[in-house]
Amino acid sequence: MSNSPADTQPPKEEITRQQQYVVVARRYRPQVFEELVGQEHVAQALSNAISTNRVGHAYLFTGARGVGKTSAARILAKALNCEKGPSPVPCNLCDTCQSISGGDDVDVLEIDGASNRGIDEIRQLRQNVNVRPSRSRFKIYIIDEVHMLTREAFNALLKTLEEPPEHVKFIFCTTEPTKIPITILSRCQRFDFAGILTQSIAARLRQIVDAEGVQADAEALEVLARRASGSMRDSQSLLEQLLAFSPGRITLEEVNGMLGTAGDSLLMNMVRHVADRQPAAVLADFDAALQAGVDAALLIEQQFGYFRDCMAAAAGCTAESFLYVAPSSAKDIAEAGKKLGLQTILAMMQILDQTLSRMRYSTQARILAELALVRICRLEDLDELPALIAELRGGLPASGGTMTRPNPVATATPPQSSGENAGKKNIESAVIPPVSSPPSAPSDGPGMAFTPENAVEIWDRALSRLSGMMVEHARHFDRLAISQPDRLVISFKPGYAVAKTFCERPEQVAQFEQALAEATGRRIRVEFIIDSEQSDAVAAATPAKSVSQHQLMLEISKHPMIQRAAELFGATPTRVEPPN
Repeated sequence: MSNSPADTQPPKEEITRQQQYVVVARRYRPQVFEELVGQEHVAQALSNAISTNRVGHAYLFTGARGVGKTSAARILAKALNCEKGPSPVPCNLCDTCQSISGGDDVDVLEIDGASNRGIDEIRQLRQNVNVRPSRSRFKIYIIDEVHMLTREAFNALLKTLEEPPEHVKFIFCTTEPTKIPITILSRCQRFDFAGILTQSIAARLRQIVDAEGVQADAEALEVLARRASGSMRDSQSLLEQLLAFSPGRITLEEVNGMLGTAGDSLLMNMVRHVADRQPAAVLADFDAALQAGVDAALLIEQQFGYFRDCMAAAAGCTAESFLYVAPSSAKDIAEAGKKLGLQTILAMMQILDQTLSRMRYSTQARILAELALVRICRLEDLDELPALIAELRGGLPASGGTMTRPNPVATATPPQSSGENAGKKNIESAVIPPVSSPPSAPSDGPGMAFTPENAVEIWDRALSRLSGMMVEHARHFDRLAISQPDRLVISFKPGYAVAKTFCERPEQVAQFEQALAEATGRRIRVEFIIDSEQSDAVAAATPAKSVSQHQLMLEISKHPMIQRAAELFGATPTRVEPPN
């Protein structure tokens, strides 16, 4: 015998209980300013405005989803219209407060900006603002997602928003304030709602589970709080799912299973294997996570967050600044960040970020994820790159070894003056051929010796204090000699036409002498000459010094034309051929 329809229906008490059930996010919505978690600055400002009777006629609440914008608007409406108010703390017992909390008060109108975005709705609003409130002090309009209004609707609202009747208050809520015209923004008092800290969300979730009579592991609530990414409503919605999934006790395993995320131990193992450059172990961890039901994109996203905390540790931040790592793993993350180095971590995060973007539009998400994990395992230590570049620029071998500068001095007996060159200058010193490798001898400063052994180095140091094209030309001297204890003679080849400029511009010579004085702490006179018969004779008496191919390459690399070609085309010299 089949049961009648009346027999199969649940009892009336059960139907009433199901109909009256309200989700967690609504049951535990803040009712006073003190309950606004993470928005203490907004609560303090609004409470003071009510206490000092400085309540504006239009407010704009901006912020991400689920941070308390609409709840703050309702609390402000209750504080203004409470039967025992206006008061910073509404009683929540009078009929007005309860009807506002339920969203059905006749004088507090909550309007959805997305579905009432046209000019006709705003025209109707303008007509209704002149009607006084039915029973309360103020008629309050709460427009949610106000950025969805059309441009015409905003323009129609301007005059009413600037000079509304005394009994009207406007409260706008939006997640995208950049889409609101500046003419509207200038007529509102703006309050920016910040994202809620993970610790604050976890504490609020603990209060809720205690009120619900459900046990929950601290690690499980912390994972929920991190997953919410600063949104209290998101965390409460996730908790709602867990309460239905596991009504007795909420554990970390159940949270990871419901969210499809990996556990902290697995994520830490992957970070360690990446730091140890073990791609096979990382792929094994990745496969184990997928076998446990973890989504590939979520796993890469979690790794991205972990490397973010590694970056913070490598940059010198403390564990309090970590956002994604459990407190129990903070020490391990700090060690991994120190081992990897900041530059390497930045490169790894860029690879993971690009992979996440590609995975959204690819059917081969697993392969892309594995490709990214292997790539970050094979990255070299990029923190050593600046030192290697500095060595290459300084003429040192890229292996990091030191390279001493060869002795540039070639002593020779100066030629004796004869009748033919009696009127010419006699350079009574050693002649020093130019060497283009950088100096490595003693630092400059007052009292530095000026000898033939370090004359080239001192000249290089003096030129490093100056800038300009003339300085670059001064580096291409042919020979350098000390004719007297405090006199430096710079010789150029006859074909180097720019050398004439040095000879004809005494102010330029004075600049070089000033730079030499700063480098040595003594006054040294500088004389520029173009090679003549005398300098040729000196050169003839000077034994030729062989120059290696490496030195020639360094010399030619510093030529202005070669440097300009390197900037424009990325060209580098590969061979130096003697002139025909």
